[in-house]
Amino acid sequence: MRHTSADSWAMTRVQRPSDAVPQVVKQLCGLVAQLEQIFPGRHFTLDGHLVGSIGEVLAAQRYDLALLPMSEKTHDAKAADGRLVQVKTTQGRSIGISSEPNYLLVLALDGNGSITEVYNGPGAPAWAAAGKPQKNGQRPIGVSKLRTLMVAVATEERIPTSRQDDTR
Repeated sequence: MRHTSADSWAMTRVQRPSDAVPQVVKQLCGLVAQLEQIFPGRHFTLDGHLVGSIGEVLAAQRYDLALLPMSEKTHDAKAADGRLVQVKTTQGRSIGISSEPNYLLVLALDGNGSITEVYNGPGAPAWAAAGKPQKNGQRPIGVSKLRTLMVAVATEERIPTSRQDDTR
């Protein structure tokens, strides 16, 4: 009987489904690198819904968030204390927001499947600092600007992590 890497992954015991995400992201990034070697000059980026969904499940685990249905307009999750949260994940230098969230959590996803917190605070400051709407309706804001805004967010205003790990 022939086993594929997908079979091996499926047989791996995992405490929570999101514990497997970093390994799957590594595999995806490896596939991207292979495609870029086969097609020099072409970029095969992980972006859009895929990166967003990866970030949402990792954020739900790390911050003990309850994910809302995917059809929700502005918010992706609800914190344990009831705050509505928009989760944005990037592998680049900026994010886009299309409406002012009650609370904003921005994560950077690296090629190893680890996340780093970029911004964890009220949505209003990020919304106010975001640029003018682009053709897609989203207002861009850079990761560096978000990190600057994060300095002003008091620790007690941040959504606490439910799991201490080395991805922070």
